[in-house]
Amino acid sequence: METQNQQESKFGKWIRESITARMIMVGFLIIILMIPLSYIKTLIQERMQRQQEVVDEINQKWGEEVLIYGPILKVPYKTYKTKNTYIEKTKTWEKEEIEYLNFAYFFPENLTIASTINPEEKTRGIYKTAVYQSNILINGKFTKPDFTEIDANEKDILWDKAKIVLQTSNLKGANSLFKIKFNKNDYPMTSSKFIKENHTNFKDYNEVTLNELETKFIKIEDIPNTKETTFSMDVKMKGSEQIRFIPIGKQTDVTVKSNWKTANFIGEYLPYNSEKITETGFHAKWKVLDINRPFSQQFFKEIPNLNQFSFGVNFMIPVDEYQKSERSAKYGFLVIGLTFLIFFLIQTMSKITIHPFQYLMIGVALTMFYTLLISISEHSSFLKAYLIAGTSVIILISLYSKSILKNIKFPLLIGISLTAIYSFIFVIIQLENYALLVGSIGLFIILALVMFTSRKIDWQND
Repeated sequence: METQNQQESKFGKWIRESITARMIMVGFLIIILMIPLSYIKTLIQERMQRQQEVVDEINQKWGEEVLIYGPILKVPYKTYKTKNTYIEKTKTWEKEEIEYLNFAYFFPENLTIASTINPEEKTRGIYKTAVYQSNILINGKFTKPDFTEIDANEKDILWDKAKIVLQTSNLKGANSLFKIKFNKNDYPMTSSKFIKENHTNFKDYNEVTLNELETKFIKIEDIPNTKETTFSMDVKMKGSEQIRFIPIGKQTDVTVKSNWKTANFIGEYLPYNSEKITETGFHAKWKVLDINRPFSQQFFKEIPNLNQFSFGVNFMIPVDEYQKSERSAKYGFLVIGLTFLIFFLIQTMSKITIHPFQYLMIGVALTMFYTLLISISEHSSFLKAYLIAGTSVIILISLYSKSILKNIKFPLLIGISLTAIYSFIFVIIQLENYALLVGSIGLFIILALVMFTSRKIDWQND
């Protein structure tokens, strides 16, 4: 019995005094603390998802993004195919000519779009998104359609059955009837079908529902088969987040004017005017020629999906608090590891005993930083949230370490070290292009300091 007690006493002494035992204990606690840290990362993801759900709900009720594709001249034409049919009664083959009706789609020679956007913020709880009212003026002209590509006879082109087609998203947000002034006559447009297009250009894994509108048959005198025909449209629509256009004109000129000060220009083409951003908003101009895009001016049989060539303006309110909180949580292992390393070096060099429970409490305080950060940033800016959460945790750990280390110099060292660590992490989060470079240099400096500090430790006396 006495021998067993002596062995337990030796083991307890080894746990208390052995550097190796302390290193194992600290490493084990760091691994344990990764569990609550993973839950915090999950919490951040859930809050991000909740924010997106609320924004989508607001946008759905107000009106989704606006995407305009058109107007397009739709002309039906006939094609023929010979079919050989075997007649059993006469034991002969007879040729039968079958008639098919196809459609040709022609884009305008010139397309001019002038849009005025009046955005505003919509808020629900702590979340907000951008919605807008738009006034879109569309003008241009059509020239004589070119059927030489399919070698169609003039008699097979049904000019009297021609229509004007327009595809657009978000008919729910329409504030006016759709009609086009073609030559001198007005033609109302009605919805004929909708097309769901999957795309990942601007909003990952999202679906844009395009509604196809078309006119009744165009009058013969308005059809551009002998002369150019001009057109004009005045479209008023509500929308959210962004507005886009597809450059289907042989020359497409687009201007978008708004009082929104944080514009983000998106899509395949960017504005050409250098002074597009002003103190009162923005006035962006685009010019796209047919040579700038990889598609032609006419298509036969069906209208192609050209969403990937759209461009426009994003009015989304930049909410990056969750992304920054998520990035800061990714450095949680580094923060906990470096903090425990500081306490380990102080304990080893000063011979002060720190209980595993005290290490655990320090680690829990470090993980609380991230819950404070995410909760405060939802009601304030990320900078204020980071300062409040960081200051609170640094003061808490510094005061707690004073009760452990029984003096003032070590808690001051810990407070300064934690301030340096959190400042270092904040700088890395703000950087994009130089994050890896700054992070690598910072870790190299930390490694050099640890190597310099630990050179006086007697690692052999264990």
